[in-house]
Amino acid sequence: MSNLKQSCPGSAEIRSPYPEEIVCVFCGGKVEIWTDEVETTCPNCGNTVSRDMKPSCILWCPAAKECIGSKKYEEIMKHLKEQDFGQQ
Repeated sequence: MSNLKQSCPGSAEIRSPYPEEIVCVFCGGKVEIWTDEVETTCPNCGNTVSRDMKPSCILWCPAAKECIGSKKYEEIMKHLKEQDFGQQ
């Protein structure tokens, strides 16, 4: 049987992060954020900028916390809960 941590494609962006570019909602500047981060600081204006998290297996998989680590799991789940409450 294969190791879940090595084969789960749903957590690949978290386990092997890469940079993405988003636009700051405050100043319109370009901000680099890594795929395993939920928020970062805009280098142009200093405000905290967050990105929308894509739906993934992290939401439903019983092994998610073990797969990506407790700290990262809690950080992502907190952000997703805040994101959901903000849309209501």
